[in-house]
Amino acid sequence: MSPFEKTVAAVIRAIPKGSTLSYAGVALRANKPLGARQVVRALHTLKAVPWWRVIRSDGTLAEPVANEQARRLRREGVKVTGQRVYLKTVKKKLKKPLR
Repeated sequence: MSPFEKTVAAVIRAIPKGSTLSYAGVALRANKPLGARQVVRALHTLKAVPWWRVIRSDGTLAEPVANEQARRLRREGVKVTGQRVYLKTVKKKLKKPLR
């Protein structure tokens, strides 16, 4: 696992239950402000992280995992309508600062 992937995994593990963070938000916290696409790539290789808490900046869920992601988010209390997270219902605090 690369250092970036390790940092991404730590950022994602710090997202509390019932909260979400965008791919860009994860990249920013991983000290790679323009690395949203790299976060997506890292998610394809990472194991044992709550991947369903990472969404697009506009609140939409990405295919082909959208149905499973919506199910898991609803179970955590996040309001999901169709394939979009209702962002006002999402808690915003991370468990710990990562900077």
